[in-house]
Amino acid sequence: MQLLVVAALVFVINLLPAFGPPTWSVLVYARLRWHLEPVALVLVGAAAATVGRYLLASGARAVRGRFSARYRTNLANLADRFRGRSASLWSLAILFVVSPLPSAQLFVAAGLLELRLVVLGASFFVGRLVTYSLYVATAVAVDHQLGSLLTNVWGEPWWIALQLALVLAISLLPLLPWRAQRSEHH
Repeated sequence: MQLLVVAALVFVINLLPAFGPPTWSVLVYARLRWHLEPVALVLVGAAAATVGRYLLASGARAVRGRFSARYRTNLANLADRFRGRSASLWSLAILFVVSPLPSAQLFVAAGLLELRLVVLGASFFVGRLVTYSLYVATAVAVDHQLGSLLTNVWGEPWWIALQLALVLAISLLPLLPWRAQRSEHH
């Protein structure tokens, strides 16, 4: 049941065009909180993320017709550069595997350019298998080394109060009467 919850959450997050939390953080949380089997967690996470991003790109493709004629012409001209060169599409596919860039924007762009989403989605899936495996494996190692410490601290009321106090303090910093620094001229 918990694996289904993770899959649904990851899927929804990956439908967002911006401001979604990184999927790896959800997977790491699920691993540490529910002790889910790591291989299943990574496979489910990568599959749900890929399906979510594919649908995000498909949605971008669907709204493409609402743009001005000039904008659509520009998109078509740019897309022709990728379609005319298979090396360009494969370079883009490799970018989807290893890119540190937020993938939502890459998928929106791919959808708007009407690129082959199956190739890009497969590349994304493979890349996510690798990166999610690294994150979850690290979480497992940390859990074995520091698990009881982290578990005992994270749920404590004083820890939550400390986190809230720090958020409040950071929020209040701009309200303080800061004076401009004087520059020293010699």
